[in-house]
Amino acid sequence: MADLTGVEDFLILVLAALLPALTYLLWVRQSERLGREPWSLLMRLFLFGALGATVVAAILEVIIVDLGTAVSQKYPGPEFGFLNGNSTFGTFFLVLVVAPFVEEALKAAGVVQYRPAMRRLADGPVFGAAVGLGFGFFETLLYGLGAFLAGGLVAGLALILVRSISSVLLHGSSTAMFGRGYASSVFERRPGATGAYYLLAVGMHASFNALASLGAIVTVLGFSNGISGYADWIGLLAAIAFAFGAIEHVRTVITRSDFPGAGAVHPRFRPPPARAASPPVRK
Repeated sequence: MADLTGVEDFLILVLAALLPALTYLLWVRQSERLGREPWSLLMRLFLFGALGATVVAAILEVIIVDLGTAVSQKYPGPEFGFLNGNSTFGTFFLVLVVAPFVEEALKAAGVVQYRPAMRRLADGPVFGAAVGLGFGFFETLLYGLGAFLAGGLVAGLALILVRSISSVLLHGSSTAMFGRGYASSVFERRPGATGAYYLLAVGMHASFNALASLGAIVTVLGFSNGISGYADWIGLLAAIAFAFGAIEHVRTVITRSDFPGAGAVHPRFRPPPARAASPPVRK
């Protein structure tokens, strides 16, 4: 067992988890063509996801699962190896049902809390991405520290790397889509959009977790260990592709929602139509 004794190792792990999340946030922010959000606001949203939603989600998930069954804790969960062929029903229920509903609800609360700062439709997905990326950063850091304690610095960095190109992006993307729906309910007067996009975020989260746990699911279905080994790699690659596809879709949604983007623009921010030119007067 390795002990976390070096400040240098701790800082390396923090930077390894933080820099990708901030890079993704910069990437998302640049999708807005007009009136980009100030970094001070985005960092408050980021910190809400990191220090608020993550901790509360962990507590609630443990409480909910413990009401029905005892779940043994194992790194790096809940994705990428948390589930295995011997996992209990409670563990599968946590990863595929409880975590998506609880975590997406808490991240959504951050978006709703900053409603007064929203100015237009494109702000919703940007706010959601900031909260989700903050959540993904801190969750990844916690799992990285756990892997460090179990296997050393290389193990911690390896886990952080895998999650930084998958789970972090997923958290940012799913909450960004909720933000899009919430902003639509505010600016486009679509009252059902908030709930519909929350369920979309939950579905994205659950689908990602299922892909990341594909090897365990295949084993539970009765396939051989050899096949489940291939399924682990296929699931990992599919989860990474899913995460990158999701964040790219979010960037497209932001661009189309932003004024003067070519997509859905709220009438409040749409310029008046140009007047037709008058025919020349013949003398």
